[in-house]
Amino acid sequence: MATGDNGNLAPAQLLPGRRTGTQEGDPTKGAFFWLSAFFVVYCARPEDWIPGLVLLPLAKITAILAMWGLFKSVGRTKRTLKDLPTEARLLITMIGLLLLGGFLSPVWRGGAVSRTLDFSKIFIAWALVFLLITTFDRLRRIIFVQAVSVVVICAAALIKGRGVERLEGVIGGIYSNPNDLAFAIVLSLPFALAFLVTAKSAVVKFAWFLGMLVMLVAIFETASRAGFIDLVISFSVTLYYFAIKGKRMYLIVATVFLGGLVMVTAGGTLYARFEALSGNSTTEKSAYGSYEDRMFLMGRAIDAMESYPILGIGVQNFPKYSLIWHDVHMTYMQVGAEGGIPVLVIYLLFFRKAFQNLKVLRKRTDLAPDIVLFIGALTSSLVGFVVGALFAPEAYQYFPYFAVAFTATLLQTIKEQDKEGANPVTPPPKRGRHFLEVYADHGGPVAVSPVR
Repeated sequence: MATGDNGNLAPAQLLPGRRTGTQEGDPTKGAFFWLSAFFVVYCARPEDWIPGLVLLPLAKITAILAMWGLFKSVGRTKRTLKDLPTEARLLITMIGLLLLGGFLSPVWRGGAVSRTLDFSKIFIAWALVFLLITTFDRLRRIIFVQAVSVVVICAAALIKGRGVERLEGVIGGIYSNPNDLAFAIVLSLPFALAFLVTAKSAVVKFAWFLGMLVMLVAIFETASRAGFIDLVISFSVTLYYFAIKGKRMYLIVATVFLGGLVMVTAGGTLYARFEALSGNSTTEKSAYGSYEDRMFLMGRAIDAMESYPILGIGVQNFPKYSLIWHDVHMTYMQVGAEGGIPVLVIYLLFFRKAFQNLKVLRKRTDLAPDIVLFIGALTSSLVGFVVGALFAPEAYQYFPYFAVAFTATLLQTIKEQDKEGANPVTPPPKRGRHFLEVYADHGGPVAVSPVR
């Protein structure tokens, strides 16, 4: 018999069926697994580079399984639908107005309704992110999935796209257009740097360094002028939070050296496209024509907003309205033309709320260093979106919406931790311990009476 053991059984052992101290398993574990799988499918598009997977509706399967996992855990989760923040209500309102505008579209009603229903999946994904990611560790894991997926996509594009101009169409879906691929890379680069900085192992750090190098090469191979401008601005914000505020000045030196090296070795086409803006380039005449087309498309977008200011012309109906079958290369005009002025206002308020969340988080002085670092990464990613949206039609890409969900769930997690920390602890005994002799099982049902 161990020292101090008088043979008495603890109450939990005396009463069969009483719960022991073993912690109950997380009821949302399965749902979070399938949410992670959905992120892999959306961000890494395995069907584009793994034979046979194109036959399976992977995104639908993983989303349905994630919702089923959440449904099975109803009543045992930390958050419920009632806890969804203002951003969720703005998003669902925006989708509702887009759907109404689709039914009343002056261009193509069937197409607008079908595309709105397809886009509406973002609300399900958004809500699942908020309801299932209730710890910083889970948030790190889901951001890790996004960042690694984009690295994999860049590697696959560079391998499959050897000899393909600007990597156009090498990867399908949201990465098929070179500008869209560059946009996705810029939004994910701050996260990759955050994982590099916080990695404990030199091997892991080197792996992330190689991943970021692949991402940079892919951006330059797309020769996206908008992507390059977005990269400069977004990564400048990243360096402000990571290098200047985080006192890691070596990151500035490394960025200048690495960026210069990649620009010299892979930036020829990009340089030619910038030169073509003057109209004098002999190597890239199409780039100047692209510039003229964009100016024309912006004029058509303004015309659409003036003609249909309330409900717009319908989701992704602008190419037909444009007369030249192209999207307007500006997200804000795209939203205003296709959704109307009210949807544009809600859209701006939705992303404004994300910056407000980050502002609240940045004011905290008691957060762990890793959390502070990822707050900076989220800020940089959202700045990258705001800038990139000026040059590309990205209204229906999920990455920016994911970033807003990350800010909302991180803020909610911090609030919940504050509330749990504020709960009163078990009050001390009325008589100090120094008044009592400590006997075996003191306080239990069969304790020896203390000597007074």
